Amino acid sequence: MDNNKKLLGAGLSRRDFLRASGVVAGGSLLAGFSSAPLLAAEKVIRIGYVSPQTGPLAPFAAADAYIIESLASVLKNSITVGGQRCRLEVIVKDSQSNPNRAAEVANELILSDGIDLMLVSSTPETTNPVSDQCEINEIPCISTVAPWQPWFFTRGGKPDEGFQWTYHFFWGLEDVIATYTAMWGGMGSNKVIGGLFPNDGDGNAWGDSKLGFPPVLSQKGFQLVDPGRFQSLTDDFSAQISAFKKAEAEIVTGVVIPPDLTTFWTQARQQGFQPKAMSVGKALLFPSAVEALGKAGHNLSTEIWWSPSHPFSSSLNGLTAGQLAERYTKATGKQWTQPLGFVHALFELAVDILQRTEEVGNPEATRNALLKTELNTVVGPVSWKSGPVKNVAKTPLVSGQWRLGGPFTYDLVITSNQTAPQIPVGGEMQAITYGG
Repeated sequence: MDNNKKLLGAGLSRRDFLRASGVVAGGSLLAGFSSAPLLAAEKVIRIGYVSPQTGPLAPFAAADAYIIESLASVLKNSITVGGQRCRLEVIVKDSQSNPNRAAEVANELILSDGIDLMLVSSTPETTNPVSDQCEINEIPCISTVAPWQPWFFTRGGKPDEGFQWTYHFFWGLEDVIATYTAMWGGMGSNKVIGGLFPNDGDGNAWGDSKLGFPPVLSQKGFQLVDPGRFQSLTDDFSAQISAFKKAEAEIVTGVVIPPDLTTFWTQARQQGFQPKAMSVGKALLFPSAVEALGKAGHNLSTEIWWSPSHPFSSSLNGLTAGQLAERYTKATGKQWTQPLGFVHALFELAVDILQRTEEVGNPEATRNALLKTELNTVVGPVSWKSGPVKNVAKTPLVSGQWRLGGPFTYDLVITSNQTAPQIPVGGEMQAITYGG
């Protein structure tokens, strides 16, 4: 199976993409930035990258091809490591939205491809198994696009010990709870919340009675109605809807994959459940998921980790967040998505760390450079010197709503920035409307 097939879906033909990124002999792996023959004395630095390019999590990887192709044009096939000019290759693997597959391809990258640095993105189902393999095999790994608690604690992380080889940058559950409650505070409600928490890494973390939403919501005066865990890709949310209606919940929150969002919201409307707000992580991150709901997606809300309005710039090409989004749309014809900024930042960090590594091919030297990171990226400053735990660097988080209109079907508008005032608000929180 061609693990890179989905990666070509950003408006690039297979031939154009492979010409830009390069392919190793046989075409089974995507090796970025150079297709020139390897010279006998030439050193090669290999970056491994794992993301869910196919399966239900594929929207997270929609911008991958564009990022890798654009970075290839900036880096010109090479990188200087320890004062030595080296050829740079990026080998991309598809997790197929499957944790077992993610672990398998991570092992391939480490044991067969001989990577120097691992990058991985998008939900604990991808980041965790890849990080675990890197920890076991003592390969430096940077992960992102998963709240830090399900990445850290689900893997058995202990705050006083942490991990040796795996490092993460993103926001945490404390941030999403803070920005959601700030957003809801701008709209009157009875403070009764229905929780949609699936039986997966994110759902179990968000719904955790000690570390997740329940204790914090209670402290803030909200009542959480949690009907229990459900399996992703379920076709019946009647039990959840019935529980929410019985409790007269006026807000729904949770973290679900895009197909489950469509199923739940369709059935909720069919069964007469009409909350004032629905703020859901994961599924509501993507314009494609909201567009699938037709007009019923108007004023649904979510956390916003990155947008064209974020006041940050790339350390690689100097592009602002707005310019990066604009160029992505111009090149692909597609609307920007939040992972665009974080995947770009993932490669910003990789290049910065490798350029500061003192010895080519030495994992410990690469890790030492990683630990000294203080980089301003397109998603904000990243440093592992002062995180909530040893292996985590936090990035800012705000929240907002999807609104009909603009150059695309929906526009994502920031409606609450209390948790990150440096990011500008684009509008006020509005209740969901029905009957039209």
